[in-house]
Amino acid sequence: MNSYVHHLIAFLVALAIVLVTTPIVKHIGLKSGRVDMPGRRKVHNRPMVRLGGVSIFLGTVGALLTIWALGGFGTLPPDKEYEIWGVTLGGLFFFLIGLTDDLFGLSPASRLFLQTLVASGAWSAGVQIKFLSIPLIGGLIQLPVWISVPITVLWLVGMANAINWIDGLDGLAAGVSGIAAIVMLIVCLFMNQPAAALIVAALAGGALGFLRYNFNPAQIFMGDGGAYFIGFTLAGVGVIGLVKGVTTVAVLLPYLILAVPILDMSAVILDRLRSGKSPFIADKRHLHHRLLKAGLSHRLTVLFIYALTFWVGSLALAFSGIPSGLGYAIAATALLTFATWKARKQARQQQ
Repeated sequence: MNSYVHHLIAFLVALAIVLVTTPIVKHIGLKSGRVDMPGRRKVHNRPMVRLGGVSIFLGTVGALLTIWALGGFGTLPPDKEYEIWGVTLGGLFFFLIGLTDDLFGLSPASRLFLQTLVASGAWSAGVQIKFLSIPLIGGLIQLPVWISVPITVLWLVGMANAINWIDGLDGLAAGVSGIAAIVMLIVCLFMNQPAAALIVAALAGGALGFLRYNFNPAQIFMGDGGAYFIGFTLAGVGVIGLVKGVTTVAVLLPYLILAVPILDMSAVILDRLRSGKSPFIADKRHLHHRLLKAGLSHRLTVLFIYALTFWVGSLALAFSGIPSGLGYAIAATALLTFATWKARKQARQQQ
C-alpha cells in the first residue's frame, strides 16, 4: 500500500474517532459535573465540559494503531518506528498531566516539574534538538549534550504551554493546531520523513475533527489535557521530522510553522515580567484578548488568527522548496491582507 494512503487513512480514522467520541465525552462530563464555570477571564457564559482532549488523544492514537495493524509501520526503518512511539508516549504523559489538572487541579510548579521530567525522558528516547542555526549568517552549529538537553526540554515544554495559552476562544487552539499540523504534514512528506508525517496526519485529523464541536459557539473545550497533548506532539514532530535535517532551512521550519503561538506566549511573558508580575499568573494580555478589546467579534478574532497561522505556514512551504510554495505564500498573503482589512473595518465600527 502506498505510504501516502497510510497518511490519508491516519487522518480519516482520527477524524472519525473524534467525531464519534466527542459527544460521548461531553455527555459523561456533564453527568459527572466536570465543567469549566464562567469567570472573569472566561469568554463563555455557561458551564462547559473541558475534557475534549480525551477524544483528540483517542483519535490520534487510534489512527496510529490502525496504521500499525495494517502493516504501515513495516515500511519504515526500525529507528523511525521507534520515533513514532517515542513521540506518542511522550504525548500520552503530557495528556495525563493535563487531564489530571483538568480533573483535580495542579499547581503551576508541579505541572512544570512533571512536564520537564517527561520532556527529559523524550530527549533520552531520541527526540533531540542537535543543531541550531546562526541568524543572518545561515550556518549551523552542533550542540553538545549539556546544551541540547535544556534546549530540547524548553522547546517541548514551551510548545505544550503555548498551545494551552492560546486556547482562550472557541475553536482557536484546535484550528491553529490543525492548520499547523497540515502544513507540517506537507513539509514532512516533501522532506521524506514519513514517520513524522504519520503522527501529524493523525493529529491533524483529530484537531480538525474536534472543530466540529469546538468552533464558536463551542459545545465542549479541549482542556489542558488536549492542549498539552497537541502542543507536545507538534513540537515532537518538529524535532524528529524537521530539526534533525542538517540544513538551515529544515532547522528553522518548525519555529516558523508554529510562530503564532510561540510569539504570543513570548510577548505575554515579557509583558508580564515588565509589569513585575509572575509569567504564570493568567490575565488578558494574549493576542486574542487584545483583538477582542479592539472591537473584533469572537468569530472574526479566531478567523484572523487562522489567517495569520496559514500565512506563516505558507512561508514555511515556500522556504522548504515545495513546488508552488511561493504561490501558496502569495495566496496566503492576499488572504491575510483581506482579513486585516476586515478586522480594521469592524474595529472602526465598534469605536
